[in-house]
Formats: sequence, C-alpha cells, structure tokens
Amino acid sequence: MSINNATPADWDRLRKQAPAIDEPLMQVYLDAAQEESDTEEDAVNSPSHYNTGNIECIEAIEDSMSPAAFKGYLKGNCMKYLWRYDYKGKPVEDLKKASWYLSRLIEMVEQQENSYE
Repeated sequence: MSINNATPADWDRLRKQAPAIDEPLMQVYLDAAQEESDTEEDAVNSPSHYNTGNIECIEAIEDSMSPAAFKGYLKGNCMKYLWRYDYKGKPVEDLKKASWYLSRLIEMVEQQENSYE
C-alpha cells in the first residue's frame, strides 16, 4: 500500500492503530513548545549546549591547549564561520560567531603584548 492507492478501509485501519492525539494532551505539547520559544537563547555569546556543569566548553578547550594552540583554534573558528556564513541559512548569526571568536583572539593577543611590556 502506498499513500497514492490507499483505500478508505486502509485509512480507517491506520486511524485505529495510531489514533490522533487527544486535545488535552495536544495542549500540553503546545504549551511546552510556547515556553521553549519564550526563552530567548543567546546562540552567539552563551549557547546553552556549550554550558553544561560548572565550566563552559570554551574554557575547557583553552585549559587543554597551549596558548599558541588555542590562538590557532580561535583563528580556525573565525575562518570556519566566515567561510560558511552565506550557506547555512543564518548568515548574521554566523558572522556574529566569527566576530566573537575574533574578539576573543584579539583579547588574547593584547594580553600577551601587554605582558611583554
């Protein structure tokens, strides 16, 4: 059976096997979806999927690398977001992410320059 040649009896059988979600339960799903959309996430500066536990992912990465390696990581992420910003469907967000990594790199290089003075 395909959707193109299903008979009314086929649809009735499927409806019995997988009944529609009743309205009160559907409202629970709709309410949860609304709550989720009400909480604005900062996908550039503090994405929730990078904040698990007591340390941010970027801090753990920095602690696991030498300063030179971490600068390379920051530079690579700048390049990655600049490379793909026009292809993923969220160009402004990707440009802001590139800017975030570039700002972090600039801050690190400035700190290193100031420590030599």
